Amino acid sequence: MTSETYTNPVLNADWSDPDVVRVGDDFYLTASSFGRAPGLPLLHSRDLVHWTLIGHALERLEPAAEFRSPRHDCGVWAPSLRHHDDRFWIFWGDPDQGIFQVNAPQIRGPWSRPHLVKEGKGLIDPCPLWDDETGEAYLVHAWAKSRAGVKNRLTGHRMHPEGTAVLDEGKVIVDGDRIPGWFTLEGPKLYRHDGWFWILAPAGGVETGWQGAFRARDFFGPYEERIVLEQKDTEVNGPHQGGWVRTRSGEDWFLHFQQRGAYGRVVHLQPMRWGASGSAAGWPVIGDEGAPVLEHRRPDLPAGPPAAPATDDDFPGGRFGRQWSWTANPQDGLATQHSADGLRLTCVRTADAHDLRRLPSVLTQRLPGLPSAVEVELELHSEEPGARAGLAVLGDAFGWIGLQRGTDGAVHLVHRFAEAVAERERDAAHPRLAPRGRARLRIEIGTGARCRFAYDTGDGLRYSGPVFAATPWRWVGALLGLFALAPPGTGHAGAAAFGEFRISPLRPL
Repeated sequence: MTSETYTNPVLNADWSDPDVVRVGDDFYLTASSFGRAPGLPLLHSRDLVHWTLIGHALERLEPAAEFRSPRHDCGVWAPSLRHHDDRFWIFWGDPDQGIFQVNAPQIRGPWSRPHLVKEGKGLIDPCPLWDDETGEAYLVHAWAKSRAGVKNRLTGHRMHPEGTAVLDEGKVIVDGDRIPGWFTLEGPKLYRHDGWFWILAPAGGVETGWQGAFRARDFFGPYEERIVLEQKDTEVNGPHQGGWVRTRSGEDWFLHFQQRGAYGRVVHLQPMRWGASGSAAGWPVIGDEGAPVLEHRRPDLPAGPPAAPATDDDFPGGRFGRQWSWTANPQDGLATQHSADGLRLTCVRTADAHDLRRLPSVLTQRLPGLPSAVEVELELHSEEPGARAGLAVLGDAFGWIGLQRGTDGAVHLVHRFAEAVAERERDAAHPRLAPRGRARLRIEIGTGARCRFAYDTGDGLRYSGPVFAATPWRWVGALLGLFALAPPGTGHAGAAAFGEFRISPLRPL
């Protein structure tokens, strides 16, 4: 890479199902957040290459009672981000409830509470369009077979101009079953260009599929289709689901994701143009003649300083940064205590301390896409036997290292794990005394998301247990997590203090 080029992925972590919009000279991106809170992350860029996380549009998932406990693969699926009538709009599908939207006068809010636009099971991946040519508003969405019994089709509606409701029963405007070789058509993004209605939508599955384009003179069709981006002989599998954006100078770019196992869905930036002749006339041409690029000339935009969503945290004033989300709606008064010397997590009493996957009080951020070392300082302030706190890698399987108060009154360094099929954790190494009740914890994440756990209780860094291979959930990449727990009982169970959370580059294992 040179100063004139960029290298993919431009977001090397799990920013799933990205969508993008330009407002003036600023670009904004949102992504799926599933069952975590806050949700609907908001990212900003001036050059489409360097992005920073500036907030979230969804403080809590609704209805709140449905998300008091983790629902890792539910919640916010595949949002669409638009700017219309001097407001930002985000539409998303909750596969168990229907299509929601929130809106705000500024990207940093205040955002409205979620409004249910269309109720129903299996309604996913919605995208609105306000058509400046006709004054009409439209909505397109896909289907989740797990809830609706059907998939591989896109349904279109006329929509109320205020985005509050659909105005008809809907019509299947693209039936993937009628297109030879196409399956799992989903993730539509709706646009108007050159007198056509355009739908950019992937098919073929997130790991093995392709990006398609559809066009019609009338919103309800008929549509013709074309594959506009596919893996070909590159290393970019998928290439899947994203959004088109045009710069002020007229350059076209396409942001999409690539599925990378435990790392989740990382985001690539592809050049895009509209074909002027031959078989490509009038159609979008993405990447290098339809193949993903790994390195390319930068967009013709003022180059910004190197930037990426924050990962490190000193927890100033006892508060955590925007990069952190809970595994469910936060529990008021239970999850955190504020202090001037780092983050204090209350030891939440629970009968599920043996399985981190069930707990809403795990504070998480995305697994880095490059080999990295993750470190955090921990001190356990609990006299409760069985109270524990630590640093975790969380997915269908999980592993963690941390401190636990023993029945002997001493604090022990413990390292535990659970396989995907296991219902409770097991020791990954023999417990050791941590005489001062504190430790520096470390996880080295190598190639293939293989994790090596280590600790320092005052006499130097020591490695613990075997290498653990991180795993994703069904749609979500693995997460890093901080937690503090205690056995069931009454009364306050103490807290754990975390400080100096760091993620730094690591040579591959």
